[in-house]
Amino acid sequence: MVRALVGGAAVLAAGGASAWYGLAGDAQATGDPEGVGPVTLATGRDTTHYLRGLLADWNAEHPDQPAELVELPEAADEVHAQLAGELSTGGSRFDVLNLDVVWTAEFAARRWTVPLDESDFALGSFLPPVVRTGRYDGRLYAVPFVANAALLYYRSDVLAAAGEQPPTTWPELVRQARTLAPAHGLSGYAGQLSPYEGLAVNALEAIRSAGGDLLAGDGTVVVDSPQALAGLEFLAGGVRDGWIPREVLGYQEEESRAAFGRGGLLFLRNWPYVYHAVGAAGSPVEGRFGVVPLPGPNGPGSGVLGGSGLAVSRFSRHQRTARALIGYLTSRRAQYRVLTDGGLPPVWADLYADPDLTARFPYLPVLRTAILAAGARPGVPQYQQLSLAFSETAFEVVSGRRTAEAALPRLAADLRAIVG
Repeated sequence: MVRALVGGAAVLAAGGASAWYGLAGDAQATGDPEGVGPVTLATGRDTTHYLRGLLADWNAEHPDQPAELVELPEAADEVHAQLAGELSTGGSRFDVLNLDVVWTAEFAARRWTVPLDESDFALGSFLPPVVRTGRYDGRLYAVPFVANAALLYYRSDVLAAAGEQPPTTWPELVRQARTLAPAHGLSGYAGQLSPYEGLAVNALEAIRSAGGDLLAGDGTVVVDSPQALAGLEFLAGGVRDGWIPREVLGYQEEESRAAFGRGGLLFLRNWPYVYHAVGAAGSPVEGRFGVVPLPGPNGPGSGVLGGSGLAVSRFSRHQRTARALIGYLTSRRAQYRVLTDGGLPPVWADLYADPDLTARFPYLPVLRTAILAAGARPGVPQYQQLSLAFSETAFEVVSGRRTAEAALPRLAADLRAIVG
């Protein structure tokens, strides 16, 4: 998202491959699993300042176990680098880690985080897909904290004037982007097609919507398939045919949000944080847009889960307090404020049907549908390298530098070398 870890609003995704740090060896000291005392919560920059309020309440109730917020940079790749740099040396500066969902496997495999007892947390009240993002090798290593899935934003005024409904399939989207958009002086569609993690997510959504994937359930590389080719060709064909303008090849989340927000697009694929950003009073599109789930070739498409989870550092000296803090931050009352104060999608399922919340956040029912239909990115420790290789190849294809037919066999070979 968005490129900030706590942003949820900002994209919870790394913008490139980080260094593959060595395993913290057995010779290094571990923390105290039953230790009680002050703890730190390490996270990307809290741009909406909601975490300070949550921690203030915790501290008022636990004066002998205060929690300190440690804000790292906003960019997720910088957050990853600082966390990895500290933990790879056995550093104990951080107790609770707010991890992008794609980091769970890597941090667990490196033994930087500890497995958690699922019975300590209210996982049964969470949206089921987000719970799976916290597991690695059959065990829970991160408790879901923020959920996320992309939505299709559309100009409701333009579609209404044409007597049309928002698209539910790719052919409908393409037709409307080609015909209605230029008739109203708009560009057709934008996603995030700059060569970074955002493109990896956009391309994976397209590939999965077409019935393909990067890896099979057993970790086998399956990206060299007709379905993966069809997914990439959907995006590449849009750029080639012009209903995706070429400037989108330089868009990340904020650039695409700005283009839609100033009234320049008919359709936008982006995260839920955009809803209030573009719907604010005085916005050129205030009251003139809506959201629906992402479409696919013949019906609903496949989204990719974003979000973050809370993990306990293996080197924390106060792990009992760290676990208790995670329990508090993932409780219903805290999750309510994650949405109302932070504007981020909560992990508690029943909040998506709360009448007061749906009145304030009208996109919640659509987002719930999107999350329930979304899948996680590959849960492998080498995800950073896999994502870099995939986004570079996807950019070559969508920009027209290489055909999907030529690029996918090479990508498959690269991914096999990465994941083994």
